[in-house]
Amino acid sequence: MSTAHLFHSADGLVVKALRGLVAYNPALALDVDHRVVYDTSFDRSKVALISGGGSGHEPAWAGYVGTNMLAASAAGDIFASPSTKQILAAVNRVPSDVGTILVITNYTGDCLHFGLAAEKANASGQHNCRMIVCGDDVSVGRGGGRNLVGRRGLAGQIAVLKVMGAAAATAQNATLDNVYGLGQAVAKQLVSIAATLDHCHVPGRTEHGALAADEIEIGTGPHNEPGYRKLQPAPSAKDLVGNLLKHCLDETDKERAYVHFDKNDETVLLVSNFGGMSQLELSALVDELLVQLERDWKQTPVRVYAGCLETSLNAPAFSISILNLTAAAADAQCSYSVEELKGFLDTRTSTYWESFSGSQAQRRPRAEQFVQSNAQDEEKEDATVGGSGGDLPVDAAGLERALRKACTDLADAEPDLTRWDTIMGDGDCGETLKTGALALLSAVEGSDGKPPLAQAGSSVAVLRVLEHIVETKMGGTLGGILGIFLVSLRAAVEKQVAEGKTKEASAVWGNALTTAIEHLGHYTPAKVGDRTVMDTLIPFAEAIGQGGFAAGVEAAKKGAESTRTLIPRLGRATYVGAGKDASSGDLPPDPGAWGVMVALSGLYNGWTQSA
Repeated sequence: MSTAHLFHSADGLVVKALRGLVAYNPALALDVDHRVVYDTSFDRSKVALISGGGSGHEPAWAGYVGTNMLAASAAGDIFASPSTKQILAAVNRVPSDVGTILVITNYTGDCLHFGLAAEKANASGQHNCRMIVCGDDVSVGRGGGRNLVGRRGLAGQIAVLKVMGAAAATAQNATLDNVYGLGQAVAKQLVSIAATLDHCHVPGRTEHGALAADEIEIGTGPHNEPGYRKLQPAPSAKDLVGNLLKHCLDETDKERAYVHFDKNDETVLLVSNFGGMSQLELSALVDELLVQLERDWKQTPVRVYAGCLETSLNAPAFSISILNLTAAAADAQCSYSVEELKGFLDTRTSTYWESFSGSQAQRRPRAEQFVQSNAQDEEKEDATVGGSGGDLPVDAAGLERALRKACTDLADAEPDLTRWDTIMGDGDCGETLKTGALALLSAVEGSDGKPPLAQAGSSVAVLRVLEHIVETKMGGTLGGILGIFLVSLRAAVEKQVAEGKTKEASAVWGNALTTAIEHLGHYTPAKVGDRTVMDTLIPFAEAIGQGGFAAGVEAAKKGAESTRTLIPRLGRATYVGAGKDASSGDLPPDPGAWGVMVALSGLYNGWTQSA
């Protein structure tokens, strides 16, 4: 893989890229603090379409904001989902009198953050918000418990956004129900698969897993996940295309036959350059796909899209997606005909992806495109999760020691967590946890004119600060899980104390932790044994109520250690762990489970050490 970059660090890179992206169109604006790109000309009498995800996939998703497509997008860190607070900021920037639909790809972090944002937006009473999750990757078969996760998302989602955006903006009957049903129908009729010559490289990171010169990997994900299968020696382009189409279209393969195609069905082909292929080879690839589709599968796509649709930084890789347009129109949820769907596909947009006509428009000063966060919106959002005001006071000196120890231990663990997550995930877990730890340490020491966090000895104050840190600085799956967990935990503590049900701190924490775990179950099916952070959180919550803090930490340690022998059943690691031998004990622990264990152990050790 190429490790050469113009920008040698990811620090500040996402915001700088977004500033550059909105420059072409004076109607676009950037909420700098929340990394939200939105269309200032959005008509609130229309359904608002919002998407987003990790950065590094450009033009997805900010490049699809504009007339007749997305009203707004939220950008996370590289390969990490945006936070709940970012997504809520996007919803608030483009309020709709009809309703808002969040359209995302099927990754656990995105599902958690966007799902919680939809709930909070609806709870505020200001929005009518729904969500569609797009999964189209056929390399993720039905076996091995993957039905719990579903297919992960590839560039097929762009077809969903394109059709929905045009329908919402131009169709006569573009009600919230109809646009939502259209999106669901189209999302179900997509098959995709990717292939790569090598993995990408993230600026400032040390990556592993480069492919040999004579290897091609199929079933790769867009976040540097290892693929479904390696082909060595590398096949010819012709044979590779035949292999990929067979995975997508062979209906005798019960693992992957997700979409049925009849002889006369009208289809759409999307070919996405992951960022590192030449346009010369991409165009030749499109030709080979069309030749084989017609010759071997009797398909002549009625529309073809090719280019950098959803990238993976500089990866020399591509994905193919095929949409059954006829089947989508025939779906009971769809209120539009095939001809109308083709009309939606043909509707021009003012997006970065499709048009640069905005550069010829009357311009306003560029500085006006960059706006600060809306404090009133944040106050509204905080009010939707506010508790009853009860607090659980603790010794201020002990609290400070505990928080400092937890933060420093977690920051020191970053190299191991990053290395382990590179093997089984996308490598961002260590950096995500370290970012949160350093932000909390800053609050402990006092920052932005605020007194040191532990000074008041307030448990609820600490939990509120943690909520804010997780929602503003920690994206990804782990950030989503911890965000929901902390909101529920803080609310449960406040409620118990206010109602005066118990005065024993251990009982309060035990009951509150149990409540938080139960609420988290509404958003993730993960249980003990699935190789996730829940292997630490659930045992900790169960043990602390029975045996106190020490018992809880001991259970967390055992739970985290147990993940070394578990095959992942949920989350991104599901797609890459099937070939790993857990019984050998050679797997690293789950980095999220281990990181939370390190924080809990540090918290306990700091609390119990002498002043």
